[in-house]
Amino acid sequence: MLATFAHDSTRPADEALIDAYSAAVSGAVAAAHPAVVHLEVRGNDAPGGSGSGFFISPDGYLLTNSHVVHASTTRTVFLADGRKLPADLIGDDPDTDLAVLRVSADELAHLALADSDAVRPGQIAIAIGSPMGFQQTVTAGIVSGLGRSLRGASGRLIDSVIQTDAALNPGNSGGPLVDTRGEVIGVNTAIIRPAQGICFAIASNTARWVAAWLIKDGRIRRSFIGVAGQNVPLIRKVARYHRLDQATGVLVAGLEPASPAARAGLLEGDIVLALDGVPTPAVDALHKQLTGDRIGERAIVTFLRGVELRRHAIIPLEMPGRG
Repeated sequence: MLATFAHDSTRPADEALIDAYSAAVSGAVAAAHPAVVHLEVRGNDAPGGSGSGFFISPDGYLLTNSHVVHASTTRTVFLADGRKLPADLIGDDPDTDLAVLRVSADELAHLALADSDAVRPGQIAIAIGSPMGFQQTVTAGIVSGLGRSLRGASGRLIDSVIQTDAALNPGNSGGPLVDTRGEVIGVNTAIIRPAQGICFAIASNTARWVAAWLIKDGRIRRSFIGVAGQNVPLIRKVARYHRLDQATGVLVAGLEPASPAARAGLLEGDIVLALDGVPTPAVDALHKQLTGDRIGERAIVTFLRGVELRRHAIIPLEMPGRG
């Protein structure tokens, strides 16, 4: 009897916690769902597809995934209030798997982008979208991990990705991952099959930065030096001799003709170690440094040619736009 009484005495507290959790989730959904949309896209040379998105401004700008709309020719947005509107593609960035669309409408419900740097593991995460075409589907879980990296369709790493166990399925792509205030902490982008409960979202701070540039310029400007790179270990004796603080570098496996790297005098077989003194132990580390602000700006590339350490001036150029 004592055990039964002890168990029963906890029931009101447990029920209160469950009710509080339910209220938090339902409140967040009520605040967010009017801004969430279902997308259907078509292309000239590809079958139709679908995904999710959400408005980020009252005048019709919305965020989704690049892989949902890339190469599409027509895009239809289904709003939560039943309206169906055509959408223009404002900008598309495969490197972060984000895209911005716009519909011709005003005073639309829209979502605020939270500060993803303030997100903590274990906090409630709520995904809203259209998995398998079922519009306004809600799943809830927690933030499982922060600071993950995910390789996008372009081959570049997407940094600061949020891992969640809120269930995602095909069609959730581009929908919001929101907190209990109904603010966006991430843009749902990927799942790992056949794993259960391992899903990813592009962090809201990344989405905010990308969206601003896509709305302004229609694309993200990045620089390039024209090197096909491969991660390689350094010979330990050579690394010690030159007092290098890294064990790996980027082998120049190929050079684009007349590229910045070719003009700077790099050759196939050289191993790039640093750009402007910042180490490049891997191809991804080199990519991170080739930002838009380096376009046309002189930099110093440090590299090994055999056992000889060299430093040459290089001027990165703007990466051509992706079709």
